[in-house]
Amino acid sequence: MQDDEFRPRLGRIGSRGSKAGKRYAGQLRAAINRAGGKATRGGRFTGSRMGRGGAAAAVLRSRDRHAAFRQRRVVVKARLVKLVGKGIDGARAHLRYLQRDGVTRQGEPGELYGADSDRVDGKAFIDRAAGDRHQFRFIVAPEDGIEYSDLKRLTRRLMAQMQEDLGTRLDWVAVDHFNTGHPHTHIIVRGKDDRGENLVIARDYISSGLRERAAELVSLDLGPRTDREIEQRLRREMEQERLTSVDRQLLRMRDSEGLVAPDGRDAFRQTLHQGRLRKLERMGLAAEVGSGRWRLDDELEATLRRLAERGDVIKTMHRELTSKGLARSAADVLVHDAGQNTEPVVGRVVARGLADEINDRHYLIVDGIDGKSHYIDIGKGEATEPMPDGCIVRVMPRNTEPRQIDRAIADIAAANGGHYNIDIHLRQDPSVTERFAETHVRRLEAIRRVTGGVERQPDGTWIIGPDHLERVAHYEGQRARAEPVVLDKLSSMPLEKQVGFDGATWLDRELVSNEPAPLRDSGFGREVREAQTRRQQWLVAQGVAHEEQGRIVYRADMISILRQRELNRIAGQLSSELGLSYFDVKPGDRLEGKMLRSVELASGKYAVIEKSREFTLVPWRPVLDRHVGKEISGIMGGEGISWTIGRQRSGPSVS
Repeated sequence: MQDDEFRPRLGRIGSRGSKAGKRYAGQLRAAINRAGGKATRGGRFTGSRMGRGGAAAAVLRSRDRHAAFRQRRVVVKARLVKLVGKGIDGARAHLRYLQRDGVTRQGEPGELYGADSDRVDGKAFIDRAAGDRHQFRFIVAPEDGIEYSDLKRLTRRLMAQMQEDLGTRLDWVAVDHFNTGHPHTHIIVRGKDDRGENLVIARDYISSGLRERAAELVSLDLGPRTDREIEQRLRREMEQERLTSVDRQLLRMRDSEGLVAPDGRDAFRQTLHQGRLRKLERMGLAAEVGSGRWRLDDELEATLRRLAERGDVIKTMHRELTSKGLARSAADVLVHDAGQNTEPVVGRVVARGLADEINDRHYLIVDGIDGKSHYIDIGKGEATEPMPDGCIVRVMPRNTEPRQIDRAIADIAAANGGHYNIDIHLRQDPSVTERFAETHVRRLEAIRRVTGGVERQPDGTWIIGPDHLERVAHYEGQRARAEPVVLDKLSSMPLEKQVGFDGATWLDRELVSNEPAPLRDSGFGREVREAQTRRQQWLVAQGVAHEEQGRIVYRADMISILRQRELNRIAGQLSSELGLSYFDVKPGDRLEGKMLRSVELASGKYAVIEKSREFTLVPWRPVLDRHVGKEISGIMGGEGISWTIGRQRSGPSVS
């Protein structure tokens, strides 16, 4: 063909005006079909194959179903975690928690490893990820993981295959856990590829491709599942109170009327289905409607998932209680469902752990003074400070209703054209102080950072909409999902040590309280009763209480005397350690200095404040955590200090 004989036919590929375009489109759809994808015309774009690994996931889905049925099963959980803002601090805390004590077969701390080393520096890994947009977290749990003496080799082969599927080297670390009935591996992958670009992995590969790769490797190691192994597993599923593969089969077998009949084509499967349906009937989740047909409960899947979670929780509680030598009956073990535990729980911490390791949700087991042991979801790990085993806590459900401060803001804004600031507040209510009005501004700032539900103008004025209280309820609902409870540490000192301790303890505060917590004469409640009796004897011997007409009478200033004893003792120790002299702060005094650190006393947590060549101890406030080493100032009140960061009066307040 001569060059000048070429006649281009304009039009987009696949249009009627281009036969070559039609041929190309047909070839493209055929190639997609061969790769296991779906070639659709005008279908809705989902983005499931965008990113690396989409083609590999499609190929894995298209393999022989019979061979896949015999493959070993592997559970893979995945999560993408953003590292912007405080995300890197959360990643650092998550890595520390994965290396906690008791996760190996020998009960030792977990050890990070990588592609080429059995011991990896976690700090160096996090430092490399400091500028990353995100990271990936995976949990890989082979069903037959107990057959492996070491999961490292399997993990390295899996990550090598993942690198091949994604077409890039990966920066990753892993740690193996053997502290549950199912050995599993935590893998953390940086969100950067080998060119330093953001690593984007196709949703299909995350949801199914990686699991299929892991199953292939385990099947190569242990061989495919035999008929006998498959039948034994299915027989065990008949009586399980959790969602099983048999339940999924029954759900798929429902006809147009929502009814299901046991499969009669195979004697084993018919027996399996019939046995499972009878079990579901006893659980109230299925009913026989005649002629061998059954109706499944509409909430079957959700109910079975909840039962499985509850069963796992009960096992966890019994394991933790037994390890601490605590015997509790099944009736005295309570599991708090999120949002349904309306009463506060007071007791000692038995254990804290990860309820959901991939989403970093923690649980607390509290042996309550009500004689019962409680399993409580406390939400995100970084939201709650560490609580040592044996400390005394009070756990209360988070209130999601708007507070009085929110109603005040809404009322003031409504009377001022939807605007709020400190000057407007002081004009509206001259009886309030500027410091009090500042607490309202901090509340608005907290809501703005989380939800963007309020707007702040450059001059510091806030735009408050008529639906402000609804926006506040939304903000509190978001907080409750991440932090479903409010956790107060009443004492860091175990109960037994409080009996003869020379200082103000939780036992003392309960003894003199006008509304002491009710104690049940069983479990931890009985232990507290006995400890209180012994503490009373100690207080009488110390001269801060006496017996009168068969009852114990306490000095009005007993708590102050005991608190001051401990303060003097700790101040003497710190004076020797710091080389500084101690001075006391009285109510009304103004204090300026540098906050050195915090110390834990039986009566609570205190801040160590250095001023010139002296130091003092003042009650701690949680907001001071991020201000260690800074200059602060404040005025001592009756129960604490309203702080200001920096020496100047106009500095930001953190009271």
